[in-house]
Amino acid sequence: MDEPILLTGGAGFIGSHLLDRLVERGVEVVVLDNFSSASYENISQHLGSPRVKLVRGDIRDKETVERSAMGCKSVIHLAANPEVRMGDPEEHMEHNIRGTLNVLEAGRKIDASIVAFASSSTVYGEATILPTPEDYSPMKPISTYGASKLACEALLSAYTHTYSIPAVALRYANVVGPRARRGVVYDFVRKLLANPHTLEILGDGTQKKSYIWVEDAVEATLAAAENAGKTFEAYNVGSVDAITVREVADTVCQALGLAGVEYSFLGGPGGRGWPGDVKFMHLDIRKLMSLNWRPKYASREAVANAAKALQNELVKG
Repeated sequence: MDEPILLTGGAGFIGSHLLDRLVERGVEVVVLDNFSSASYENISQHLGSPRVKLVRGDIRDKETVERSAMGCKSVIHLAANPEVRMGDPEEHMEHNIRGTLNVLEAGRKIDASIVAFASSSTVYGEATILPTPEDYSPMKPISTYGASKLACEALLSAYTHTYSIPAVALRYANVVGPRARRGVVYDFVRKLLANPHTLEILGDGTQKKSYIWVEDAVEATLAAAENAGKTFEAYNVGSVDAITVREVADTVCQALGLAGVEYSFLGGPGGRGWPGDVKFMHLDIRKLMSLNWRPKYASREAVANAAKALQNELVKG
């Protein structure tokens, strides 16, 4: 992807790391972000760069999206309401579904060579096959967030078949790393910095999921986008394994140099962290690996690296 790109959500966690990689490759990027869950600090090194144009705007505003897309040749769409826990259905509808429709319309008007979309492993719901392949069915999301992401994938498929816009959906597992400001690793690091003796854990600790290092996720996104055909394709983006939340807690404590931390579990329905929390998630990533991509880190390594990075960031303030 060497031609100008519209990157929505480019100042957020994954988006800012993707921006780093694109600039490193010499690509011109238009970053569209409303900064509701992003930070100028994430992209401060690129402000003023002739290769980066920043538009502070919202994907719910169709005119803003279309104006931002002018002159671009492809779109990587990461902007969304990221709140998985008991998210407001109206917010998910407006940010995720309406926003994605606006992005696709902009992509249609510029005749985009590819629209790459940040989907989620939550589209599968409580899958009965683990690791879960992309052709698993029926998909039954158990959160409004997951439902909104699945609806967006349906829109991408429709636009591919109706308007011949190549599109890919990246079904991310739990992405971890520096600049994250939500998720279990960030939650644990923040709590342990405040109180290194006890750790409150949502759920019963047996939830088991896959965690992927953010730079691995970035390379996966680019691999999928650059190998897109003329149809809609979905790719799982995860690590080769899965670990329990208790193992995440153990790994974070070790990374922070803490011993003897007392855990307290706040078990939700069925041992989940919250209503709508998928208790077991492990993605089959063979389809993406067929594109000569492979994650550098397994789940435990990704969690440990993320914990150390976030500790440094939060201590510095």
